[in-house]
Amino acid sequence: MNKILKIIFLFCCSSVFSQQIAVLKYNGGGDWYGNPTALPNLVNFCNQQINTKIDTKIATVEVASVELFNYPFVHMTGHGNVVFNDQEIKNLRNYLLSGGFLHIDDNYGMEPYIRKEIKKLFPNKDFQEIPANHPIFNMAFPFPNGLPKIHEHDNKMPQAFGIFENEKLILLFTYESDLGDGWENQEVHNDPEEVRQKALKMGANIIKYAFTE
Repeated sequence: MNKILKIIFLFCCSSVFSQQIAVLKYNGGGDWYGNPTALPNLVNFCNQQINTKIDTKIATVEVASVELFNYPFVHMTGHGNVVFNDQEIKNLRNYLLSGGFLHIDDNYGMEPYIRKEIKKLFPNKDFQEIPANHPIFNMAFPFPNGLPKIHEHDNKMPQAFGIFENEKLILLFTYESDLGDGWENQEVHNDPEEVRQKALKMGANIIKYAFTE
């Protein structure tokens, strides 16, 4: 089944041209809809700076929907609880093992819930911390020290964790960085332009990795 899904997925997502990305709508009470200006700004930045041609209209997709397979890159964010049921676990696992990419950006408070649900998703895999020399930190813009710090919450270092399949990163969890806040319109958080540029450049690296690796 996974082999068939992979063939279909790769056929649908074989080019960055006219592709669309999506926000993941999940259950549990967390604000999956947070940072509404983030992804449109990131897409515009990528189209201008790394020559992608991604649709500027951001889709919303539910975890159990077959429509998930239409999107080579899916973004998930929020502050609170996350719960995947059995059907959602099966669909999301198939999506990821068939060539999809999920970026989970902790907007603050997701971490304990995410770890629990990802363990349900991949019982035999553990989150691995992604070292600074991983290609995702140098796809288009160099980040020699790894994940940049965008917003301060608990005075912790930013960390990137991943789930890998055959040495390929298929799920990225960015923690204590808050990239999405840096992608939002400047007036939302009043971040300095230098900080916003770091966030957008790291986001472009993630997009490029998801589309090309």
